Amino acid sequence: MSHALTPPRPARALTGYKPFWAKRFGPAPFLPTTRREMEALGWDSCDIVIVTGDAYVDHPSFGMAVIGRVLEAQGFRVGIIPQPEWNAVESFQVLGRPNLFFGIAAGNMDSMINHYTADRRIRSDDAYTAGAAAGKRPDRATLVYTQRCQQAYKDVPVVIGGIEASLRRVAHYDYWQDKVRRSILADSKADLLVYGNAERAIVEIAHRLARREPVETMTDIRGTAFLVRSGFAPQGFIEIDSSEVDLPGRVDALPNPYEPPDHAGGNALEGPAAADPTVIDAEPAAPAAAAAAVAEQPITIVPRRAARPAPPPRDRTVIRMPSYEQVRADPVLYAHASRVLHLETNPGNARALVQRHGERDVWINPPPLPLNMPEMDHVFDLPYARSPHPRYADEFGRHDGATKIPAWEMIRFSVNIMRGCFGGCTFCSITEHEGRIIQSRSADSIVREVEQMRTMPGFTGVVSDLGGPTANMYRLGCKSPEIEAACRKPSCVYPDICQNLRTDHGPLVKIYRRVRALPGVKKVLIGSGLRYDLAVRSLEYTRELVSHHVGGYLKIAPEHTERGPLSKMMKPGIGSYDRFKQLFDQFSAEAGKKQYLIPYFIAAHPGTTDEDMMNLALWLKQNGFKADQVQTFYPSPMATATAMYHSGLNPLKGVHRDERGERVDVVRGERRRRLHKAFLRWHDPNNWPLLREALKEMGRADLIGNGKHHLIPTYQPATDGSYQSARRKNSTPSKGTVLTQHTGLPPRAGLPCGRGASAGAAGGGAARGAAPGRGAGGKPASSSASASAGSARVRPAVGGGGKPGSVAKGRKR
Repeated sequence: MSHALTPPRPARALTGYKPFWAKRFGPAPFLPTTRREMEALGWDSCDIVIVTGDAYVDHPSFGMAVIGRVLEAQGFRVGIIPQPEWNAVESFQVLGRPNLFFGIAAGNMDSMINHYTADRRIRSDDAYTAGAAAGKRPDRATLVYTQRCQQAYKDVPVVIGGIEASLRRVAHYDYWQDKVRRSILADSKADLLVYGNAERAIVEIAHRLARREPVETMTDIRGTAFLVRSGFAPQGFIEIDSSEVDLPGRVDALPNPYEPPDHAGGNALEGPAAADPTVIDAEPAAPAAAAAAVAEQPITIVPRRAARPAPPPRDRTVIRMPSYEQVRADPVLYAHASRVLHLETNPGNARALVQRHGERDVWINPPPLPLNMPEMDHVFDLPYARSPHPRYADEFGRHDGATKIPAWEMIRFSVNIMRGCFGGCTFCSITEHEGRIIQSRSADSIVREVEQMRTMPGFTGVVSDLGGPTANMYRLGCKSPEIEAACRKPSCVYPDICQNLRTDHGPLVKIYRRVRALPGVKKVLIGSGLRYDLAVRSLEYTRELVSHHVGGYLKIAPEHTERGPLSKMMKPGIGSYDRFKQLFDQFSAEAGKKQYLIPYFIAAHPGTTDEDMMNLALWLKQNGFKADQVQTFYPSPMATATAMYHSGLNPLKGVHRDERGERVDVVRGERRRRLHKAFLRWHDPNNWPLLREALKEMGRADLIGNGKHHLIPTYQPATDGSYQSARRKNSTPSKGTVLTQHTGLPPRAGLPCGRGASAGAAGGGAARGAAPGRGAGGKPASSSASASAGSARVRPAVGGGGKPGSVAKGRKR
């Protein structure tokens, strides 16, 4: 394979292409999944065939639906093969040979996170499958699907993308095998990998293939990666070697401003002139004459600047990362590679990266440029059916029975208003996937989607969410485009909110008010994750949110109370939570509502000591919270916290082999991970024996007793040693003193308090297990339209307002 590399081209508007000839067919009600559906549309073939590990839901929160509709709008005939039988090549031939390429994605989730819990146990269901049936996709689905497509049609280019490919584009630590794996591009042998928000790249690839350009020549597209032979030196590119941990180099002395410049040939002044810093290029003179000249002339300072070469142009610079073989053998170099990659994520200044894998190099172009507002409107205004494909309907033509798709049910009546997140939480992969520059839709586009949603079957007048990865980052960003393009900070809000960040929530407040004033809309809830340290900057926003858009309780995620783990997460201190809680309670009282704020926490995160978890347990008890479901840290591919977990180093502080490198306390092993979860569930009698033993080892036996100031009682009731849900077992321990978690609500009216009382949700909602793998903010994590599911935070399943049987929104910030 030969490559002639050129710098990535400037961004071209999504609507700036001449439509392909098949535009005349018009949009399809659903992208066809069978030959019969193709024939009904009058097609004899597909230009592009998309293979996905999810059930096909034609909704803008599902990545492959977005990509399919965007390509359709360019005039291409796009078919989709959802959840094929991966053991049979024939399943990948049902739509025939695509004219241009196969597009492959594992789905809205990484397939391994979809299949396994944080304890590496197999999940019993799949929220992205009809009937929540498990086993409809293989492990490492991108690899399997690529191999089958290559077997089906060997000469058809294969382009991989989606969250799984995006977060595995370089050599990465794989939690399930506990080792470093190669780039998914090297393993799959696909022709191209598209990462991040894929619309720009996939549209350009389609049009260039339609012009019969060889796929091997497509090396100048931002947001793509491809393979070249090792040692390939592209003409005009300057390679910066960063394959080893940086070491202190020679330190040049500062030039003396009083030192005269050298004569040509390097000879300095001689005689009295050389000793006198005020004489510049003077001719030899008698001592008396020189002294007189000095007395008459002012002091002249002549700076001598060291000659420095101009930095190479960033669009022709490539950084060589440590090779796969190096990072596999050396965790320090793995942490270094992670730091290098995360420093090259800003589209305004990112440089290309290259990483050797044996005899080949994986070349990664800079990230895609964000979509502007008209382009975002174009993507979301496309003719989505907003429902699952008819193939999943039951005998009554409905999708709410045995064939219901939980992930679609969760976002069925929600609206995605923006993309991206500048929070930079290290356990989350949104920045690595969607970027930290916020891409927002216009208010008119959002309103049009709500108006369309009102006509959908099953709409009761409640909009379940207006949000995205983070609910209140809509239209927030840097005050200066120049500063934004040059910035290399991993977060705009840590350790404090950047002074250059706009925190005006006014446009978002106007959207909330405009949507809830629409005829037929009774209630607008905000189910996406809330960044409360930003919310407290806008009292108008917080009052609007609390007064009109909270369905009984609001879930947010301080994640911890202690400074040590919070610094490794890049999360604000617990003081920000306290300030937001004060405003929440104040505005709830002013609105005459009894509403509850529910904090979420994470166990076993890198940098968390046993003492940190003990202090968090004490905080929970003092503040009256009982954790119902507990999430343990899940090392997802490419996340900064995963690099901490694997290497024991903190890439945020720089990576060194000596004492300058910051070591991180990594929580490994089943017993210690169970202990950290047990501290969050301090109230569960099944955990008391383990906690007693740990407290004694920590020298904190004073916390064992039967008083209010104790954490664990001395007595031990009979238990079966299994997990017990506080809500399901109705186990509020004392009357009116402890709120149940994670509803945070008092026991239901009409039922006795005390031991055995109910811990139900507002309105009597029954708890169910939450659907796994939601993106941040409750949106299914897609390759283009929504947030990363890299952290796979599984939350309890109670919907806004405590609706019976509803599914909880995703991870709360």
